[in-house]
Amino acid sequence: MQHSAVNGSGTDATPTAATEDQETVVVHVQLRPRRGSTRRCLAALAELAGGHPDVSFELSGVSKDDRVVRVTIGVELGPRAAVARFSPQAQAAYAFVSELFTSLYDHMPVYTVEPSGAERAAAADLMARLVSGPATGAAPAAGVLAAALPAPRQARPAEQILA
Repeated sequence: MQHSAVNGSGTDATPTAATEDQETVVVHVQLRPRRGSTRRCLAALAELAGGHPDVSFELSGVSKDDRVVRVTIGVELGPRAAVARFSPQAQAAYAFVSELFTSLYDHMPVYTVEPSGAERAAAADLMARLVSGPATGAAPAAGVLAAALPAPRQARPAEQILA
């Protein structure tokens, strides 16, 4: 799920004032869907992205724990100097992030730091699987998500509601 490539760092080790102004600013938002609702979260994110075709973002990190899957999204605001002047690109990105928080609030969105190398590798692997599709010929999203995403955990006896 990527609208265009996001490059959050400059290419020069010692940036000058001119390269600092052209450095792309990326804000990272992490969605934390419960493990059983990860597919719905990704579907809602894809639907939201369809409503904002002019915003550049990518799925930049994936990790999990016992309760949630952490999906990190990097949203490109544009060059640093243009962000300071509220360029149309930055305004569109801000609108996307705002709608991300309001429409996907059930998936606990939070601002976060840049994902770790392991999280980036997991996201890259997930994206590669989504692009290539499964060998069985089924729809890529359904087959790959079933294999790549963790299965929901079973409720413990103490968590079950007796009817």
